[in-house]
Amino acid sequence: MKALVVGAARSGVALAQHLVRVGQKVRVTDRKPESELRATLAQMPQGVDYRLGGYDESVLDGVDVVYASPGVPWDSDLLNQARARGIEVSSEIDLFLRLCSGTVVGITGTNGKTTTTALTGEVLAAGDRPVIVGGNIGDTVLDRVEEITPEHWVVLELSSFQLESVEQPRLHVGVVLNITPDHLDRHQTIDRYVDLKARAIEHADFAVLNGRDPIVRQLASRAGGEVVWFDRHEPQPPMPLPGRHNMENALAAAAVGRIAGLRDDAINAAIRSFKGVEHRLELVGEWAGVRWYNDSKATNPDAGRVAVSAFPGAPVILIAGGYGGGFELGDWVADVMANTEAVILIGASADQLAMALKDHPKVLRQRSLEEAVATAAGLARRGSVVLLSPAYKSFDMFRDFEDRGNQFKDLVRRRFAA
Repeated sequence: MKALVVGAARSGVALAQHLVRVGQKVRVTDRKPESELRATLAQMPQGVDYRLGGYDESVLDGVDVVYASPGVPWDSDLLNQARARGIEVSSEIDLFLRLCSGTVVGITGTNGKTTTTALTGEVLAAGDRPVIVGGNIGDTVLDRVEEITPEHWVVLELSSFQLESVEQPRLHVGVVLNITPDHLDRHQTIDRYVDLKARAIEHADFAVLNGRDPIVRQLASRAGGEVVWFDRHEPQPPMPLPGRHNMENALAAAAVGRIAGLRDDAINAAIRSFKGVEHRLELVGEWAGVRWYNDSKATNPDAGRVAVSAFPGAPVILIAGGYGGGFELGDWVADVMANTEAVILIGASADQLAMALKDHPKVLRQRSLEEAVATAAGLARRGSVVLLSPAYKSFDMFRDFEDRGNQFKDLVRRRFAA
């Protein structure tokens, strides 16, 4: 067998390593040149055939199967050309689900996936079965598939991009947290986006759904197994992280824990000790009575709304803005107006956001994140919360949201922690 891996990032590395390990010949292609891929290419196995810096249909010559990374559009020219030749098109997560012998929990939704995935892993770890957590949360799972036994729980964060590449995912538990418009530049319509999210429950034994979300509520009729409404879960767990959305995340994790047969006291103890997820309302530190939070994973306005509403009564200084467009900003603007004392705008969307926030009493513009942090430090007083919650993607100024969050944390700590 000869396999083509499209995309040389984290998922592509995991695919290449696995395929070489099982004896397949591997070709890897990416639009980026070798000079931009050195870090990931260093992790690739020996013997891989590279086609970097762009490609055409000839990369399909002699190929039996194509594996696309999540960032590659499922209807891209190359994948359609492969289909036209009769070549199977798959993905890392599709291959993993076919090979995985563990009990799989798949968690999706527009916002809260990463926190809920990590939290569900902590809850299931309170039982006596081993647990593996991965997927879109940042840890690939294909490179661990050989160590997974039928005793394992496997908790996967599943993005719409990943679900698009798995037509009928076989999950034991599918969780849908919430659905608001996102990634429409790729999926085109909200109906298509909802259809992709629904894949997580259409073939699952249990569909764990949020009855408070109107779109998710309508998905109940599409569930292939038993429906569990996590918003009705009792007793309510003692979630240590701020915000109503985090309570919903905790309720979802608790519902999965109960499906797994765990006692409520064990579930609640696991949730109570949860420390949160990096870049998601992550407390960077508190200096002179001012708390600094990194919420760089808020890459759309609905995620940003969740963050600015998480600190009732506190004077919030918000740093927002970034890359992207086509968002409906009305609800985000209303929440920012109601919950923030000052807003500092950066990035490509700053002009648009400044216009949308023209009635806000204090909106400032800065050219860099460093200037934004310095300005926020000057505005903050004892009791203030300084919140980086961009509500936009990061690609105008940073490699990704992790890079943006890490730079923010570094700037804050260098300013105060010395």
